[in-house]
Amino acid sequence: MKSATTTDHDMIKNWVEDREGKPSIVKASEKSDNGILRIDFPGYSGGDSLEAISWDKFFDIFDKEGLAFLYQDERESGEKSNFNKFILRDQNQ
Repeated sequence: MKSATTTDHDMIKNWVEDREGKPSIVKASEKSDNGILRIDFPGYSGGDSLEAISWDKFFDIFDKEGLAFLYQDERESGEKSNFNKFILRDQNQ
C-alpha cells in the first residue's frame, strides 16, 4: 500500500471525483467552527452523519485548518483505492 500526500486543490478534487466522492463535513462537528472534513463516497455509511458542501467551502476549511490530503491511488491488488485521510501539514514533513 503506497500512499502520497498533497495540498494541491486540483489534484485532490480530481482524485475524489474520479472515485465519485463528494466534499463533506461531519454534521454537528464541535471540533472547530469550520467542521470536520470528510469525503463521502457512494455506498458507504456516511450518508446520515455527513453534510455535502461546495468545493470552495471545502478548500477554505482545508487551508484554514492547515491540512494536507493523505491518499492511496491503488490497493495492492491493483484495484482503485478510496483510502484517504486529512492530516496536519506539519505531520507531512
